[in-house]
Amino acid sequence: MSADPSLVSSATATESVRDVQETTCCVVGGGPAGVFLSLILARQGIRVTLLEAHKDFDREFRGDTVHPSTLEILDQIGLTERLHQLRHVKVSSPTIVAANGPFTPLDLRRLKTRFPYILLVEQRLLLDLLTEEAGKYPNFRLVMRANVLKLVEENGVVRGVRYQSPDGWHEVRANLTVGADGRFSMVRHLAGIEPVKTSPPMDVLWFRLPRLPGEPTAPGGALGGLARGHLFLVLDRNDYWQAAYVITKGSYRELRAQGLAALQKSIAEIDPRFAPHAAHLTDWNQCSLLSVESSFCPRWYKPGLLLIGDAAHVMSPIGGVGINYAIQDAVVAANVLSDALWNGRADVRDLEEVQRQRSLPTRFIQAVQAFLQKNVVANVLTSAGPVRIPLIVRFLVRVPLLRDVPARLIAFGLWRVRLDDSVLSRRLSIR
Repeated sequence: MSADPSLVSSATATESVRDVQETTCCVVGGGPAGVFLSLILARQGIRVTLLEAHKDFDREFRGDTVHPSTLEILDQIGLTERLHQLRHVKVSSPTIVAANGPFTPLDLRRLKTRFPYILLVEQRLLLDLLTEEAGKYPNFRLVMRANVLKLVEENGVVRGVRYQSPDGWHEVRANLTVGADGRFSMVRHLAGIEPVKTSPPMDVLWFRLPRLPGEPTAPGGALGGLARGHLFLVLDRNDYWQAAYVITKGSYRELRAQGLAALQKSIAEIDPRFAPHAAHLTDWNQCSLLSVESSFCPRWYKPGLLLIGDAAHVMSPIGGVGINYAIQDAVVAANVLSDALWNGRADVRDLEEVQRQRSLPTRFIQAVQAFLQKNVVANVLTSAGPVRIPLIVRFLVRVPLLRDVPARLIAFGLWRVRLDDSVLSRRLSIR
């Protein structure tokens, strides 16, 4: 048996496969969606092989906002206490400073949940925690430095993957292959599934600022500023500030031509409290340019294959909901597919059901993000003068029936997603 030539990428058709492994579910991609799904399947006794292309989980620019929805899900499997033992910061009421004063668009502290905050924790620490837990189950297998380059297909059904590692080619045969390998998903590409853009792109300059004597306080965990065509956001990360400077798409070259002094001046104008911090930006190498855009795949599956997380839908950074929607995808996939995988099969109708349950909440939040990006962020970036928060907006966030709507959407989406009791009760004894 050989792979469909149309599904071959960056490899010859005559590579020698060192071994062929068999599993029930092969998950490609060690991000939040892939790792969480692997854990939930493994704890039920379902054989899972998780393939990750890198040597570890320590990479830059991964989201690290764990929202109440994810905290509640982790609490269902008894991991929230261990997560809170990791180095973290809690964000409950981010404040934005505009020309007409500070503005708090949402306050999570009023939500009815055990976790009325967003937990900022390095994603690598979260992934290490989840894979450590999954490793307690004998039917879980994690392979690092496994670069998937082929889908194995028989009669139009995906039967697994071939991956290249430092010691050569390997093959994993599986009843179901799950592509959870991020916004640049190779699995998605190999399957011939094309995402559709859902919002205009923008650029973000991402950098760290040092902690200094006489620090600004961020009681809500995050601060932001709007002024003269610029948006500046900072997150409290204990021993440093994580900063984001939002610019219009394609304007980085012009910004760089103006020099670092112009960037420092702009930050000082937006929030004078960070002028001393900005003075520590002395080299453009301290800054990383992130190109941001969102997309949605019209179809997340084909026989034997399912896409979840960023592989199926890339989220805008607005609201920081990416990790949480990815994990919600994994939860729904586990709820829908566990019985089928337990019996060694995965019907296309089950894969379709996963997408059906996740399409509406995903499309809804992407529509909200696109609206804010086009009508709020874009207006700020094109403003030539002071930026003010409209009085009607300030009023609406104080109306009792309306004030908690933004917080609920950020915390949970359209509705709470939970692991089914049947999934929780079917648990294999750990090693």
